[in-house]
Amino acid sequence: MGEIREISSEEIRDKVIEGIQKKKGHDIVVLDLEKIEIAVCRYFVICHGESNTQVSAIAESVEEVVKKELKEHVWHREGYRNAQWILLDYGDVVVHVFEKPYREFYDLEGLWADAEREDIGGE
Repeated sequence: MGEIREISSEEIRDKVIEGIQKKKGHDIVVLDLEKIEIAVCRYFVICHGESNTQVSAIAESVEEVVKKELKEHVWHREGYRNAQWILLDYGDVVVHVFEKPYREFYDLEGLWADAEREDIGGE
């Protein structure tokens, strides 16, 4: 029997970013919430697409890459119906894929400004 290996939050975060980049997600930001007492997870990964079609494609790509590469399934997902803001919950890594106006309106980066921020880039 093979040994069961614990998948790290960092591995999930990196595969999430890969999935976003495959569908040309814009302005990828990783917020490291480890030092924030009230945080419910370790990382927020945030990006946006230009349309609800692209938002859906980005989220589906994230799920596909994480599942294929790490054999890890999303714990919870919501927002696919309207695809203005899709949330994918991997426990310690929570992914937020927005349409640009909704990203600006909800301003998660501003709300969590105390977190360590890493700008990944992307399109």
